[in-house]
Amino acid sequence: MREIRAIGDPVLRTPAEPVEGFDKELRRLIDEMFQAMYAVDGVGLAGPQIGVSRRLFVYDISGRKGHVINPVLTVDDPEEVLDQEGCLSVPDRQSGRPIYAPVPRAAGVTVEGLDRLGRPVRIKARGSLARCFQHESDHLDGRLYVDRLPRNEARKIMLKA
Repeated sequence: MREIRAIGDPVLRTPAEPVEGFDKELRRLIDEMFQAMYAVDGVGLAGPQIGVSRRLFVYDISGRKGHVINPVLTVDDPEEVLDQEGCLSVPDRQSGRPIYAPVPRAAGVTVEGLDRLGRPVRIKARGSLARCFQHESDHLDGRLYVDRLPRNEARKIMLKA
C-alpha cells in the first residue's frame, strides 16, 4: 500500500513531471492510487501525494470515478464558490484526519488529458467534481489548498497539521 505524504514533504511542493510511458507500470500505479485513496476514505488523489512526482490523479466523487493523466485544467465559469475542503496530505496531527476550511474555487471547469491507455479524455465539471479537479491539479503544480486561504486561516491549519 502506498503511503500518503504529509505537508512538509518536499514532493508536495514540487511541480510534477509529465507522464511519458503508457505501460503496465502506469496501470499498476493508477490501481495503487485508487487503493491508497479508498483506504483513507478520500475522493481524489494526485501522484505527488504518494511520492510519485508525475502529472496524474484519480477521483471518485459525486458518482463519477476515473483518472486523468497529464491534465490541463480550463476554467469555464470563474464565479467563485466558497465551500469546505480538506486534504489527505494536510492531516490533523492528533486525529490523522484532514483539516477542513472554506476554500474559494471556480464554479465550472474542463479537464483534458489522457487515460491509462493514452486515449484523450475531456470532462466538463461543476460542483464537487469541479472542486476536486482543481484541488488535484493544484497538487500537480506543487500547491496545497492552504495556499488559497487567507494567511491567518492557513496559519491556524498549519499549527494543527
